[in-house]
Amino acid sequence: MTTGNVVFLVILLLAAAFLAYNAQRLYRYMTVVGKPEHRLDDPARRLWNLLTIGFAQTKILRDPTAGASHAAVFWGFLVVTVGTVEVFVQGVWHGFSYANFLPAPLYALYALSQELFALLILAAVSFLIYRRVVLKPRRLQGDVVHGTEAVMILATIGLLMVTLIVTGAMEAIYEPEAPAGYGRLVGHGLAMGLSGVVSADTARTLRDVSWWTHAVAVLGFINFLPYSKHLHVLVSLPNVYLSNTSGPGTVGAMRYMDLEDESAEQFGASDVEHLSWKSLLDGYACTECGRCTAACPANLTGKLLSPRKIVVNTRQRLMEKAPLVVGDPEEFRRPTLVEGEGADAGSPTVAAALENRLLDNYITEEELWACTSCRACVQECPVSIDQLDIINELRRNLVLMESRFPEELQPAFTSMERNGSPWAFSAAAREEWAEGMDIPTMAEVFERGERPDILFWVGCMGSFDDRAKKITVAFARVLKAAGVNFAILGQEETCNGDPARRMGNEYLYQMLAKGTIETLDRYEVKTVVTFCPHCFHQIGNEFPQLGGDYEVIHHTTYIERLLQDGRVPLDTEEGKALTMVYHDSCYLGRYNEVYDAPRNALRRALPVVNLVEPARTKSRGLCCGAGGGRMWMEETAGKRINVERTEELLATGADAIAVACPFCMTMMTDGITAKGSEVPVLDISEVIASRLAAGTPALAGD
Repeated sequence: MTTGNVVFLVILLLAAAFLAYNAQRLYRYMTVVGKPEHRLDDPARRLWNLLTIGFAQTKILRDPTAGASHAAVFWGFLVVTVGTVEVFVQGVWHGFSYANFLPAPLYALYALSQELFALLILAAVSFLIYRRVVLKPRRLQGDVVHGTEAVMILATIGLLMVTLIVTGAMEAIYEPEAPAGYGRLVGHGLAMGLSGVVSADTARTLRDVSWWTHAVAVLGFINFLPYSKHLHVLVSLPNVYLSNTSGPGTVGAMRYMDLEDESAEQFGASDVEHLSWKSLLDGYACTECGRCTAACPANLTGKLLSPRKIVVNTRQRLMEKAPLVVGDPEEFRRPTLVEGEGADAGSPTVAAALENRLLDNYITEEELWACTSCRACVQECPVSIDQLDIINELRRNLVLMESRFPEELQPAFTSMERNGSPWAFSAAAREEWAEGMDIPTMAEVFERGERPDILFWVGCMGSFDDRAKKITVAFARVLKAAGVNFAILGQEETCNGDPARRMGNEYLYQMLAKGTIETLDRYEVKTVVTFCPHCFHQIGNEFPQLGGDYEVIHHTTYIERLLQDGRVPLDTEEGKALTMVYHDSCYLGRYNEVYDAPRNALRRALPVVNLVEPARTKSRGLCCGAGGGRMWMEETAGKRINVERTEELLATGADAIAVACPFCMTMMTDGITAKGSEVPVLDISEVIASRLAAGTPALAGD
């Protein structure tokens, strides 16, 4: 072992020890401060997420330009890391080389892979630096983005690749017959150009300088990561593996809350210790890329909410408080709330840090109530962060612990508690829409000893809203025309509690949900069909938390099945060709991945329809603005979300707008009115009902 080997071994051990120290420090912050949560279930799906989202970079590639560059850096590092291992072993074991174990052709292929991927990484980081410094995309500006640090990291990565190539080139000069041989195409090319200028002895010296620069820079780079936003380089893959594993049908279900836990002193979250350790890991994993904020309908229409800021603020607060909680006061340092703001000249006192909290000091009420719960932020995050989980927990605290919520929500809360509906209508009015249609209630059917095939869950909007009642009638007509044996609850139906839960009122939600489950179980309901995506999601995906397990089908899926089976008698006359654009509901699309059924139903019902897509569609669709309780709140900041979306839909030149949600119906109709347009907004069931053949049972009495 040479003197150089000894020096490098000492550096390597110190670097490894420092990295281990920081790893355990951050792990303790996360696990001691955060609430416990089981995240090791369903290993098969977790592994699939890791392979597809983590290694295949499927989510990051949703952005074809920046995404491809970042993916190139990631994949390049996977390959180059193999060479880094060789470098580290060489530093300790003089003369070590993979060439000692691999056949010459295979080693040459390895050497070639190192240089080619180094060039790929160089090209990618060059573009990324240009993008940050020159192009300056909006989503990389503002909030808590550290542009200087990002450029420094990218430059360091570039330096690592340059030193890798230079090391190979210098070796090719003083040792042209090295085992790498023809594998070092780049290095040999560079060596040929320098051979007449650089002597063998000089090349050996330059090789040593380049090698040491590369090795020390790698160790410095790795140890800098825990102190930077680029910590995601180390934790993004674990975060993806530990992310929500729920597939279609359970995505977006809010956390279960045990309101009967007598030992509970906190409901929801006001500070980091009330969040799960996974939410804190999300803070570590955040790349600050801004994709979540760029997709947020509230942010892009001028509201204060930035999902990126929510997550970064969570990390900042953790780094402020956790050292005190785990007993590491020497680690304490206060982060700035927004870059350039809020930084004190000296370290704040421990008391000041303990007086702070995530809510109010970092995240404001205005930010939280601007959220429409559309999940666009979660969908777009390349490392599977759940921003909405943090927002929901903070809202729960505001409502349950502090009774702080917008005044507009109080009438909805009161009405849900008293009338079983967010609107002040009597339960007696719930089935007025069905007058003259001969639709039985579950009570009537049950009394006859019969069991319908499905329960048609009408929902509050379908029962009371004048426009939504037309959807209710249309869908009932389709069911009757298809000969479906169905019934409704009528006056026994109440709000399932979804609005209350999204507004943070978990107590009211569970009261309503448990009452609904009791009713459904009393009638031995197995299958529920509804045209409201919010009811669809709540009954199907979140009722199981309270013991209510049912097959729940959205009406677009059910209609598609009826059409496929030829059970819906349609008018055979094609009529005038119609251009339609379909607006994806967030709770139907991103929450439940139902994208094709509405479109297929339209195509089957209107064989001459020209179905066009807006600029943002399917998983990238823009929210109508009514989710997350926003249906009952006014938009006082920026542009109205529904107007923004309506403009996108009208820009397609469609003759009509199709929707599959009563909330979307209201918001798109209001948007059309605001734009002074006369383009009709139709539910999928209304389109189908308009095509029913004359003389079908559904038309009797029309």
